[in-house]
Amino acid sequence: MSATITVVGLGSGDPDRLTLGSLKRLQEAGERYVRTKDHPVVDWLEETGVHFTSFDEVYEAKDDFPSVYEEIASRLLARAKAGQEGEHIVYAVPGHPQVAEATVKLLRERCPEQGISLDIIGGESFLDEAFVRLGFDPIEGFLLVDASEVRGEAIDPRRHTLIGQVYDQITASEVKLGLMELLPDDYPVVVGHALGVAGQERIERVPLFELDRITGYGNLSLVYVPASEDDTLRNRSFQRLHEIVSILRSPGGCPWDREQTHESIRKNLIEETYEVLETIDDDDPDHMREELGDLLLQIMLHSQMEEETGTFTVYDVIQELNEKLIYRHPHVFGNLSAEDAEAALNNWEAMKAEEKKRKGIQPERQSVISGVPRDLPALMKAYKLQKKAAKAGFDWEDIDGVWSKLEEEIRELKEAVAQKQDVEAQEMELGDVLFSVVNAARYIGVDPEQALSRTIRKFTERFHYVEDRLRDLGKTPGDSTLAEMDKLWDEAKSKERE
Repeated sequence: MSATITVVGLGSGDPDRLTLGSLKRLQEAGERYVRTKDHPVVDWLEETGVHFTSFDEVYEAKDDFPSVYEEIASRLLARAKAGQEGEHIVYAVPGHPQVAEATVKLLRERCPEQGISLDIIGGESFLDEAFVRLGFDPIEGFLLVDASEVRGEAIDPRRHTLIGQVYDQITASEVKLGLMELLPDDYPVVVGHALGVAGQERIERVPLFELDRITGYGNLSLVYVPASEDDTLRNRSFQRLHEIVSILRSPGGCPWDREQTHESIRKNLIEETYEVLETIDDDDPDHMREELGDLLLQIMLHSQMEEETGTFTVYDVIQELNEKLIYRHPHVFGNLSAEDAEAALNNWEAMKAEEKKRKGIQPERQSVISGVPRDLPALMKAYKLQKKAAKAGFDWEDIDGVWSKLEEEIRELKEAVAQKQDVEAQEMELGDVLFSVVNAARYIGVDPEQALSRTIRKFTERFHYVEDRLRDLGKTPGDSTLAEMDKLWDEAKSKERE
């Protein structure tokens, strides 16, 4: 049999708050351990003759806190295994054993597995003092966060938030940066040091940007972020966006938004997508931020329409996307590896094929060119279809075959025009030429959509130059000769080379 491990909470720091029961257990114990001696109650107990073996040296030996906690738990378990039945090993921890105490969590998990009895005696946690000294009621909405977990998405400004384990200024700086993802730089926060400990307590109220500029951080420090009813503080949160879109579509919301359907705003989705692409082409991050928001709104509206019918919500969309990303990246979230982008793409395609099997789709019965969206722009769709066909082996052996085919299609187009065939026949021949041009683009590794977009931008800039120069001369394209405009066009080309 093994000895029993008894965990005792030392309270928040004031010896007067140590319970009589805890004190008796500590005084009667034959063997006492403490996670750290850096606690006012430990100093007081040792002055009264209650001595401890501490694990402070483990902090020096290990590189990170998880390793420290793992080592402490392992040592305690080994000592208990070597003990006798009826023997009690006392392990004291700051505060309450069940509040932000990783070593106790490890003991709770492993003691049953190893047949070791575990007894836990509570104590006043730092939360009790925080509620009193900082003056808020947790029933109003309360969140406790470890300093290492502070991120914008983890904070709700409507809730009182306590951040524990703020050991030093470096940790305070990380907390500050995490809070600034959501809150303004001057948001008022409170730093509490040794709350409730006579002669050591210090409470400082500072704007958020000064959080890491104050001194005195240690094992008994915390940061308090007061709750606020200001909804503008939530404007960086996804939850607030979902809420706003829901309100717009509600009976008391916007009449226009309420009337929209998937079909009525279908074109908006396409337009907003192209406006985002324009900002990418223009390398305009500020404008891109705005246009990405407009595109996100379309996704939110379509999702909200389905939420109103009970089909799915935007959170279902997010869940499915997250699951797909994890599943299709086994080289990141699983056991596979990918040395380069090509290997990663192969993993992606393999997982896509596996997904289809799970859904009952039989790949062998599908066309090799399936999966290309029906409503893609024609140039882009032609490119994707040709890539799929080429991957299946339907491709020219070399680029000479591409040129021959392009020349053949141009010749047939010329003949159709010269013979004054009907418009539909000429249209078909022109389509063949364009399709062959796309083939040439694919063969030389150029995206035809991007190539044409660049040429359009170049044409637009040159034509604007021509218009501006004509305007300087008091003229317009309508009352200028082609020779005049050609001369200005050549000027525009020469300036591009400068």
